[in-house]
Amino acid sequence: MTRAAATLPPDARGAFKDPLGPVYEDAQRLLADAGSPIIAVGDVVTYHLVTANAPPKVAIVDGKTEREAVTREVAGGRPDADRTVEVASDPATVSVELLEALVDAIHAEGSTLLSVDGEEDLATLPAVLAAPVDASVVYGQPGEGMVLVNVTTPRKEQARDLCELLETTEEFWALVERGGAANSK
Repeated sequence: MTRAAATLPPDARGAFKDPLGPVYEDAQRLLADAGSPIIAVGDVVTYHLVTANAPPKVAIVDGKTEREAVTREVAGGRPDADRTVEVASDPATVSVELLEALVDAIHAEGSTLLSVDGEEDLATLPAVLAAPVDASVVYGQPGEGMVLVNVTTPRKEQARDLCELLETTEEFWALVERGGAANSK
């Protein structure tokens, strides 16, 4: 079991069903509306960005989609990143290890593949909080497509409000603030 920085309580799950931005089925259309850098949360989203010749700066993958193993094709569509970091994060949590690696990857030179042993689903919110304004976070909406979250101050406030529904630790907020502080330099 990993040390959790944030956990999704069962009674808050409904608040996380609605997409944080527009949903796209076509990667090229999404890319036309996306900012830079791009942070991808999920194997299928990452695959679509890579096959569209737009590998993300940060890709967070766990080898699963909708709790099932991804196909060999999707697994083979991971970016050829400058570095790969392996982390663990239990389902319905963001581990301290995942959050630290995410913040570091957003602010590092070059691209990073974060390979998660466990589940990466909740990484979207801290990615929005840690990313610079004008970046984009892309994640999958099951059965619908790819959600594009263009990072703006109002989007960061929305993500912060959703994070307030999580059971968080002081370490969660300290790491997220560290990520945000690095953006203002």
